[in-house]
Amino acid sequence: MATDKVSIHGAWVSRWVFILAATGSAVGLGNIWKFPYMTGMYGGGAFVAMYLVCIALIGVPIMLAETLIGRRGRQSPVNSMKALAAESGGSKLWPLAAVIGMVAALLILSFYSVVAGWSLDYIIGMGRGDFSGISPQGAGEAFGGLTSDPWRLTLWHTLFMVFTGFVIAKGVVAGLERSLRIMMPMLFVLLLMLLGYSLTTGHFMDGVRFLFHFDSSKVQEGILAAMGHAFFTLSVGVGSIMVYGSYMPKKSSIGATVLTVGLLDTVVALTAGLALFPIVFAAGLEPSGGPGLMFVTLPIAFGNIAFGQIAGLVFFVLVALAAWSSSISMLEPAVAYFVERTGRSRAVVTSTLAFFCWLVGMGTVLSFNVGADAKFFVFANDGFHLFQWGAEGGKNFFEGIDYLTSRLLLPLGGLSFALFAGWVMTREAVRDELSISSPVLFNVALWLIRVVAPIGVLIVFVAELTK
Repeated sequence: MATDKVSIHGAWVSRWVFILAATGSAVGLGNIWKFPYMTGMYGGGAFVAMYLVCIALIGVPIMLAETLIGRRGRQSPVNSMKALAAESGGSKLWPLAAVIGMVAALLILSFYSVVAGWSLDYIIGMGRGDFSGISPQGAGEAFGGLTSDPWRLTLWHTLFMVFTGFVIAKGVVAGLERSLRIMMPMLFVLLLMLLGYSLTTGHFMDGVRFLFHFDSSKVQEGILAAMGHAFFTLSVGVGSIMVYGSYMPKKSSIGATVLTVGLLDTVVALTAGLALFPIVFAAGLEPSGGPGLMFVTLPIAFGNIAFGQIAGLVFFVLVALAAWSSSISMLEPAVAYFVERTGRSRAVVTSTLAFFCWLVGMGTVLSFNVGADAKFFVFANDGFHLFQWGAEGGKNFFEGIDYLTSRLLLPLGGLSFALFAGWVMTREAVRDELSISSPVLFNVALWLIRVVAPIGVLIVFVAELTK
């Protein structure tokens, strides 16, 4: 296969655009609340050290695999794997791995859009001063009022999907590249503004101690968490990085570029923690994990400290930007595939797929209110039920989709991409794309892709299933 082939969808003008795109895909809601909280919970500096090792052994190798498959194929993930499997004499079933990833990305986007829409509502609320002097009870009631209102959730879900579809419909250069050149620098600037504000709270060192105290006794407890987050945080396993890799210039170094993305993702997550936890401590609150930190604890904090309204507005704009940059990466693989398959315009394909995600997302909207009693995957005394209304236990629609994607489809996708790049593609093709001149470094990279990363993903897979 010619290695100078160019994608029909366009190309990034430089490797730095790929870095912005891949970092935008990786930096999402989890970076804002999950990683900082996990760091404080699992031994601070000890967890950061474990996480960096896991990034090097699991996250970066799989990102390398996705990127080199994408750049070698220069098509959507499905068609790239189809062409490369034929080139290498591999099974015709390998493209199914990309299909699984593509479906997973669309399903994730369907509920991600709903949750991201909450940040749009909070931007308005912060701007109006709704949280000034708010009590813990008031903050809980405000969040409960949002999630219990299906019409309000539908409005923000719809608006967020329109924003996402608009960027994708305009194409790789006019849409993705142009928006990312604005969106990502703005995200970094907002994060630094928030960090600067946290320095004025008088509790900055409390945040530093929470994040970086080195507790080696929690290493064993936190290793699985570090492995899991190293896999999930880089947005691998769904084909987003693969399709971004297909737009990457041939002259760019994949290894250096992927390492830069991994470091930037980690720096953003740590900076978010340094920016947010001093604000939480300044308000006399305890940090919590999950959406509760973003939509209950932080609004209380912002509402009860000096200039909190401005800081809160900056924060929720930051959250919306992080979610937006991630969401466009979830839609792009499927859009690229169906443009190639049908020959239809990007605008038509994007509109169709965005509507599909919106429609599936309505199940998540209703999960928090009128459809809360619709339960899936129910284990009862009379056996297993795929669906049961009003059952004890089981999962609502949102929890079911989250379980299916994060615990099954994503690990399977990441495992498949690593095995395909490591064992199905020819050694010469991998060497040509990685452009590693040192035989020793190339063999190390190939060993990580072939052996270490797949074993790591299998461990994460089993750990997730047994939770």
